[in-house]
Amino acid sequence: MSAARVLEEVWRTQAASMRGALARRLGDLDRAEDALQEALAQALRHWPNDGVPAQPAGWLVTTAWRKAVDQLRREEVGRSKLAYQVPIGNPDSDDLLALIFGCCHPDLGKRGGEAAQIALTLRAVCGLTTEEIAAAFLVPVPTMAQRLVRANRLIREREAPFAIPSPDEYPGRLASVLTVIYLVYNEGYLANSADTVQRRDLAAQALALIRQLELLMPGEPEVIGLAALLDLCEARAAARIDAEGRLVLLADQDRSTWDGTAIDAAVRTLDRALLRGRPGPYQTHAAIAALHATAPSYKETDWLQIRMLYQELHRQSGSPLTLLSAAVATWHARNAAQALAEVDRLADRLAGNRLFHATRAEILRELGRHDEARGALDRALALAVNPAEKHLLSERLTATGV
Repeated sequence: MSAARVLEEVWRTQAASMRGALARRLGDLDRAEDALQEALAQALRHWPNDGVPAQPAGWLVTTAWRKAVDQLRREEVGRSKLAYQVPIGNPDSDDLLALIFGCCHPDLGKRGGEAAQIALTLRAVCGLTTEEIAAAFLVPVPTMAQRLVRANRLIREREAPFAIPSPDEYPGRLASVLTVIYLVYNEGYLANSADTVQRRDLAAQALALIRQLELLMPGEPEVIGLAALLDLCEARAAARIDAEGRLVLLADQDRSTWDGTAIDAAVRTLDRALLRGRPGPYQTHAAIAALHATAPSYKETDWLQIRMLYQELHRQSGSPLTLLSAAVATWHARNAAQALAEVDRLADRLAGNRLFHATRAEILRELGRHDEARGALDRALALAVNPAEKHLLSERLTATGV
């Protein structure tokens, strides 16, 4: 494998851990990123001639570290930072978790809001662009850019901010940390990118992080609930994309390809969380996923129960997307006309969301309102980014009668 290909693979799979290792010691996310970019440039210059080092990630982190320390020594403000810096080598999983806990510090939440915490973490952990993060939060790109700048500034104001906190500090950061892990998994499950359908490296990263969090907080039901939810999603991940890279919707998936053993284990994990008697949104979401995963078929799914759970999830989270999902359950449990009424009530809140328009188009098509369905599909296609989603919407748009 060429040096460039190795570097690309190391960056794709270990960028977040490398960034975390540097930020953890430097106390500055921007400085860590700048140093890492310099190390990448140096690797591109030297590896093709000198050969790829035995531990590429360790080489990059060590080189970035040296460049950062050299820069700090030249700066008056940086001299005090050198007192607590220690040499580093290969990044590890603790570095990544420390990065997430640091970005989710309660002080950042108080001064910048939880959205700022999560947005900064998505940038640091996933390397998502401002446009991709804005899409995840359903906000304009300039708004998200301002949040990220402010969050970076607030992080820099703290001394050595990137560390796994003491157990008594976990509760103050848990909600944001769980949201980050969930969003990292979602980005791996279906990427907000025009270049790739899935990012399995991010999905694997999220699964590793929730396992770490389970070890840190073994009795926390929402941690257990999120672990169950991700495992249930993973159990059918292989069936979501066909051999040609096309998206396969739940109704059309071959359930015999789902991992039944993993589903049974995840349901037991969820039961363990529910027995603790402290329900939360991730447990509720996992319960919905469990109903889908254990149903004999799409048609035989307990849609009334799913509708009720989505309504409960909305009470817990407040997300309008939960009401959109509840409307889909209404469609299958009751009728399309009632479902459309529920969807249309969300127009003001979800006008810029592709799922809103795609869902509305499907219901309109069943009701025979084909011109309106075409308009809704056009809007969904304009908003979609993922290539598999765009292909699916294009097929729907050219289907007979629409």
